[in-house]
Amino acid sequence: MPANTLFITTDQHRWDWLGCHGTPGVETPNLDALASRGVRFTHHVTNSSLCVPARIGLATGIAPVRLRTLRNDDVLPGHVPTYYQHLRDAGYLVGAVGKLDLNKPANDNGRNGDRPDTYKWGFTHPVEIEGKMHAGLAQPDHPLGPYGWWLKEQGLFESFVADYVDRMTEIIHANHRDPGEPALDTTLWFSDSVLPTEAFADSYIGLRSRQWLREVPDGSPFHLFVSFVGPHDPFDPPTEYADRFREADLPRPVLDDRTFRPAPIRGREYGNSEAQLMAARRQYTAALALIDDQIGEILVTLEEEGLADETIVIFSADHGEMLGDRRLFQKNVPYDPAMRVPLIAAGPSVSNGVCDALTEHVDLTATLVDLAGLEPMAGTDGMTLAPHLADPSLPHRDAACICDEHARILRTGSHKYVHHPTPGWDSDELYDLVEDPHELTNLIDDEPTIAAELHDQLVGIIGADGLSYTSG
Repeated sequence: MPANTLFITTDQHRWDWLGCHGTPGVETPNLDALASRGVRFTHHVTNSSLCVPARIGLATGIAPVRLRTLRNDDVLPGHVPTYYQHLRDAGYLVGAVGKLDLNKPANDNGRNGDRPDTYKWGFTHPVEIEGKMHAGLAQPDHPLGPYGWWLKEQGLFESFVADYVDRMTEIIHANHRDPGEPALDTTLWFSDSVLPTEAFADSYIGLRSRQWLREVPDGSPFHLFVSFVGPHDPFDPPTEYADRFREADLPRPVLDDRTFRPAPIRGREYGNSEAQLMAARRQYTAALALIDDQIGEILVTLEEEGLADETIVIFSADHGEMLGDRRLFQKNVPYDPAMRVPLIAAGPSVSNGVCDALTEHVDLTATLVDLAGLEPMAGTDGMTLAPHLADPSLPHRDAACICDEHARILRTGSHKYVHHPTPGWDSDELYDLVEDPHELTNLIDDEPTIAAELHDQLVGIIGADGLSYTSG
């Protein structure tokens, strides 16, 4: 019988924010333990540094630029097969607990998180839970999914919604100021949650995931997709966790002189002081510590239910987070903190080590299909990583492609080339990742030969249409 797979993701989790990576002040003991008995990938990139496109790419194994889904209001095309369907049709029980983001415009997940879309996408046992902002923007008398309804039963929903209205007002003002208006700082965006720890969104997702594992029927292999909604902004951990990290000695943000970056990216800067940037980093780290604790409890449940020896566990994230680097927050920019994400795999038949090969999210989709013992899905873009789970020293890709609405990015082992197809973006970008790992010096005018070679390689992967396509 094929192995079960437990695929756990975080939302907006940058690649270096793990204890096992060696980042000072970051506490992720359960993920560190998972990495210590499995394979940790160090150069894994998303195919789009934005929630919806990244998740559509993971679901289908097709690069989002090929599907023309590069915006957060895009929807998984109904005619495109998913790996969830592929596993379901092979006899797998296919579960989901958490955020899916495959049809954001239709924002009511239903009281039980099992709206018809979830079955259409291929899930047999879905619990689609709202993201924090999704839940917080509901009307006070009508939650938009199981988390909101549960908060309402606990008598906590109204205060949660009121808190998020204030937070969203602040961030919308900061993000949509007039071009000549100075950058604004934000403080509500990284203040503590009004909820106790046990009522926080990721605590609820952990609770429902453990329940799912305890109730999964015997007799069929399962694939469970657990999708935590943090440490996505706002960085609002419960006070119990925030207090642990108030003075944490974390890496300081990487700042620059701004001049080399395209004007629209410069326009997204926040005006927070460096002390406030550090406070936001501590809140993000606290939110991640809570998720790590929940992952630990899920893995304990796997053991208690006698499933650990027959379940491969994979951990990753949809995309990264700038976290104050260059005075930017969030994602959807062509820099490594937004594009590069963790990837860890452990379980039966998985060896132990660190894999430095260059890998993409669509490779992860191909891997999950391969681990199920199934033929590859037709027309997809991924290359299975199953051989690397046996031998982490193997090479993989010569180049990885990441596409956002305003950027087409080719990343090799030594360089990153960024083409901006949108009018008004004043410069393409080129970075030497060996000499300049923080991407502080744009070499686009200094290294025209390298830029031209990488441009041609990018066109060879996504085609001229993909290079020039702008959505909307």
